[in-house]
Amino acid sequence: MKWKQAIADFRHYLQIERGLAKNSIQNYTRDIEKLVGFLDRYNLEENPLKIRKETVQQFIYEVANEVSPRSQARIISGLKSFFNYLIFEDYRPDNPMDLIETPKIGRKLPDTLSTAEINQLIDIIDLTEPQGERNRAMIETLYGCGLRVSELIGLKISDLFFEEAFIKVTGKGEKQRFVPISPLNQKYIDLYRYHVRLHQNIKKGHEDILFLNRNGKKLSRAMIFAIIKKLAEAAGLKKNISPHTFRHSFATHLLQNGADLRAIQQMLGHESITTTEVYMHVDRSHLVEVVRKYHPRS
Repeated sequence: MKWKQAIADFRHYLQIERGLAKNSIQNYTRDIEKLVGFLDRYNLEENPLKIRKETVQQFIYEVANEVSPRSQARIISGLKSFFNYLIFEDYRPDNPMDLIETPKIGRKLPDTLSTAEINQLIDIIDLTEPQGERNRAMIETLYGCGLRVSELIGLKISDLFFEEAFIKVTGKGEKQRFVPISPLNQKYIDLYRYHVRLHQNIKKGHEDILFLNRNGKKLSRAMIFAIIKKLAEAAGLKKNISPHTFRHSFATHLLQNGADLRAIQQMLGHESITTTEVYMHVDRSHLVEVVRKYHPRS
């Protein structure tokens, strides 16, 4: 079996059997291709079924000098999954990654914005431009509903259930969830829909996509990043801000104001509560107040 075929089969497995999102599959593929590039560089003719533990170890040693421990841990995890898949399919009897340890990395706490900083960003938007109404609605939705950037750009008009105060979100692995949406958020989306979007020349196939670019097509992830970076610079914010910052802020502010962690988990679409628990470490100051308010000995 050649590497190209093995990678194609693995991608198919990740999509069909495990239901992973497109971006996750691309990350897995990229890591395996790095190993293939290493083999090509040193003229090592070892296929996926016969590659030796020593070869893989040498690759990991080389990677360790080039990337951060976090990236190294991701590569090791991806390769372990790939070779476990080959074992599962009876292509090989062992996993050459078994003796390779994942580097210890601390849990990275997410960056957040205060409500004042979010208002500062929104206030800097130029509403005299058609894109201004769209950008305000997008940021309000990122922050108000805690969406991932991929979920925002994929949001459809048919996903809006304003009478019930919910939107339907399609997350990782095409899993769907319903997220509450506030009246203020609804107001800004409607202003964009009926005062800007209504007058656009919408390209075929994009009729149901909510947020569109100037050409009447679905926005790209890169465009959302660029819009937010430009607004942050205009607002004079020194923090490293991305679309995910608003998702982190959504969860952090809910938790600080007494929201239940399980409810936040559902709204964020996290499979495991341990993923949501990272927000418990962002700001511990409110925990003192929780004990004072609710513990019988306080």
